[in-house]
Amino acid sequence: MKANLGLVFVTLLTFAACGKKEGTAPATATNQGAAGNPLTAPVDYLGAVGKAKKVAEKTVDTVSLNQSILLFHEQEDRFPKDLSELVTKRYLPRLPAAPYGMNIVYDPAKGEVKIVKQP
Repeated sequence: MKANLGLVFVTLLTFAACGKKEGTAPATATNQGAAGNPLTAPVDYLGAVGKAKKVAEKTVDTVSLNQSILLFHEQEDRFPKDLSELVTKRYLPRLPAAPYGMNIVYDPAKGEVKIVKQP
């Protein structure tokens, strides 16, 4: 009798553990928005890569120009009048091209370079 009672108790615990837990959402509803649509995944990936490439190019170009401007300022005790002066005085071999759809804007009073979208 004790063995049957133990078997019933274990069976009840097993069924109780396998039941739905309250407070949890179905896996499909939770993961669907986070995972994205598998049909558009290649397009989403290529779009993300393109955006990352633009950000990286913008960052690298800005950093190299700012370093050259700081070096120019330290040696010449002034900021360059324009970015082409960095090339003529051989602080840069050539000016970097702005990423597609962007312009390089230089403020000679502050010695700051920004890359902005074309109007």
